[in-house]
Amino acid sequence: MPRTLNKETRLCMSLSGRPGNFGTRFHNSLYEQLGLDYVYKAFTTTDLPAAIGGIRALGIRGCAVSMPFKEACIPHLDELDASAAVIQSVNTLVNDEGHLKGYNTDYLAVASLLRSHGVDPQADFALRGSGGMGKAVTFALRDSGFTQGTLVARNEVRGSALAATCGFAWQAEQGGLRPRLLVNVTPIGMDGGPEAGQLAFDEATIEAAEVVFDVVAIPVETPLIRAARALGKRVITGGEVIVLQAVEQFVLYTGIRPDAEQIAEAAAFARS
Repeated sequence: MPRTLNKETRLCMSLSGRPGNFGTRFHNSLYEQLGLDYVYKAFTTTDLPAAIGGIRALGIRGCAVSMPFKEACIPHLDELDASAAVIQSVNTLVNDEGHLKGYNTDYLAVASLLRSHGVDPQADFALRGSGGMGKAVTFALRDSGFTQGTLVARNEVRGSALAATCGFAWQAEQGGLRPRLLVNVTPIGMDGGPEAGQLAFDEATIEAAEVVFDVVAIPVETPLIRAARALGKRVITGGEVIVLQAVEQFVLYTGIRPDAEQIAEAAAFARS
């Protein structure tokens, strides 16, 4: 039987510069499976302070935060969890009776994936990008024990500062780097973007790598992931990241952790 919205229904939402359907479909699927009186809706905004004020004032339970709001939202919050405080980047807000706390479930998801895929922390890496997601991945690498890495970022101020904070090297262009682990945290390869059909790293660099990690989630099979698979490389996809981070958001919002079968069903529905 379809759920009926009522005055007790709790609202969760997302704020993104380019809203998508994955989170909306994923969370609503789990609400339905588990019989929870929640609903989830995606939004964008041109007035971030007012949007966050609305979350607080209207009692909206939780909010996923995507670019370009991951850092800009911080001054409007009451507290940061350690997962967000260490990197000064937020992707999740939880509202407890008007008290807004920021988390970073991207960081948690990336650290978990590095462990579950058995990526050797002794491996050297090149990470391309230095935005909000780049910060989450860089700190997750550091905190997972990686010590030999280079951030490749054209923004010297952001890139060099992030690299220095985590004890890694920085350079503006890839140059002759041929590391064992490649990580893309830029929008290169993302559907609908200006670089949708492009590779974040050239084929010679992919050929020299052992593991290729692309955080772009739409499509799951980005040009970089397709090229890596064709060369027989181990891959970690943005599809894995988006599911894991969404599960952690769901737990924060509801206090319930769905089982693996429920997560798989919700993820399949979200991608359909």
